Amino acid sequence: MLPEAVALAHLNGDLHYHDLDYHPYQPMTNCCLIDFKTMFKLGFKIGNAEVDSPKSIQTATAQMAQIIANVASSQYGGCSADRIDEVLAPYAQLNYEKHLKLAEDWIPDTTQHHDFATARTKKDIYDAMQSLEYEINTLYTSQGQTPFTTLGFGLGTSWIEREIQRAILKVRLGGIGKEQRTAIFPKLVFSLKRGVNLAPKDPNYDIKELAVRCATKRMYPDVLMYDKLVELTGSFKAPMGCRSFLQGWWDEHGQEINAGRMNLGVVTLNLPRIALESQTLNEFWQQLEGKLEIARQALCYRIERVKEAKPFNAPILYQHGAFGRKLSRDGKVDDLFRDKRATISLGYIGLYEVATRFFGPDWETDQESKAFTIDIVKKLYQHTQDWGNQYGYHFSVYATPSESLTDRFCRLDLERFGSVPDITDKGYYMNSFHYDVRKKPTPFDKIDFEAAYPPYSSGGFIHYCEYPNMVQNPKALEAVWDFAYDRVGYLGTNTPIDKCFECGYEGDFNPTERGFECPYCKNRNPETCDVVKRTCGYLGNPQARPMVAGRHKEIVARQKHLTIRIKSSDKGPDPADDKEV
Repeated sequence: MLPEAVALAHLNGDLHYHDLDYHPYQPMTNCCLIDFKTMFKLGFKIGNAEVDSPKSIQTATAQMAQIIANVASSQYGGCSADRIDEVLAPYAQLNYEKHLKLAEDWIPDTTQHHDFATARTKKDIYDAMQSLEYEINTLYTSQGQTPFTTLGFGLGTSWIEREIQRAILKVRLGGIGKEQRTAIFPKLVFSLKRGVNLAPKDPNYDIKELAVRCATKRMYPDVLMYDKLVELTGSFKAPMGCRSFLQGWWDEHGQEINAGRMNLGVVTLNLPRIALESQTLNEFWQQLEGKLEIARQALCYRIERVKEAKPFNAPILYQHGAFGRKLSRDGKVDDLFRDKRATISLGYIGLYEVATRFFGPDWETDQESKAFTIDIVKKLYQHTQDWGNQYGYHFSVYATPSESLTDRFCRLDLERFGSVPDITDKGYYMNSFHYDVRKKPTPFDKIDFEAAYPPYSSGGFIHYCEYPNMVQNPKALEAVWDFAYDRVGYLGTNTPIDKCFECGYEGDFNPTERGFECPYCKNRNPETCDVVKRTCGYLGNPQARPMVAGRHKEIVARQKHLTIRIKSSDKGPDPADDKEV
């Protein structure tokens, strides 16, 4: 089905046409931000059921789980609930009003009415968020997997919105089941914003402290930096699943629209392959132009194939509101894609290996070498801007997570070029623009190094820092979050949280050829241990779902970055004030 040049480029490893198990066989979209707010407000249809607007937060979260299951079965990528605390707050308010009426009917002392209604509502909120977490983790879509779901929250300041935020974090801290395992889904993304929750004087600072504590124990939440994200993408919103970001978009009425928009797919270039085939930098740039032309054909084909869908192929998306507009049964799905409402992404992998080919393995501290890698991403960005203006869709540059691709490209290039030191000999390629995982910069140095790339790669990005156990040192993690606020838009926490239920060990399991095992009792039975690693943007349990060999090698190679211990201080969110390295 693919254009011949695209098919050949995929087969020989020049590029990767993602998700071939779904697309182009089916005209499916990739990932999205579901328009829960409008669906709840106006009602919607699933299957044969006409669903009315929810009358409580418990009903709203139950409906949310059903929508997620249906959307995930109608596309192949992740789906996100953006600003969930603000979306669910009106339905928790209905709980409060019901409990207040009950108090008025049965409690003579009017001074107790508010306290009674508030306490009951807080219990309802916690129960609803706990049910949502369990429902998402027990769902299986028609694709045979748990929906790749992300919840964005953190900006609401009313007492109900704050309580929803608190409940999300407390539920995650509590774990899943009697053994209190770390939940893999939903991915939690907490929003930081100056004046809301960043500094001790901000009204929601206590929620931030809870989020930090949760991240030290469960790795999630990742954090979004409000001001930087607006600068990078044009508006604030959660990622569509792992790391794919919509760009700012306004409709014909001048209204900013984020929820209900989507991504149409990804094609990733094998940048190390181009470098290995080139003897000089000039040759690299010439080769890159040729590969970009094939990538353009691949992306245009993805668009054309998705446009062939009919609304009745995926009613929840096109007819019943998940994509923000309700089309007729025979309407044009392209009405939801064109005019840059949807994104289509050009991915890339292996900037580290490209620069290593020309400048050696320790190039990160050399400004000329780094400028070369930035120029590569700029070149991709310039081409996507030109394509967007030509075709009317938002072509974006995407820092590919490469869960399996990090293995495939390297394996193919090892067969073609042999063992090349610090390139193919590692058994994996580095994700996108990330700092070499084998090295040990401080978290601050790593963030500063990587901050130069997302301005040209705003269609998808995330930064990580690797830590030892942080449970006893949450202020150190908070200092890194604060340092990152004005530098990067999206930051994840990687810290050891493996647990053995046989001997009680908590920390980092040892990697072996047969999987990860407890360093004390050698247990690797997934029934009696909980191993959680960040495989790409999402967390994964490699005992339950084994990863490809290249990703396993990359995780094993990761070095912990230097930690910091923070003095007690009220000087604010600038770690330069009070950190000790």
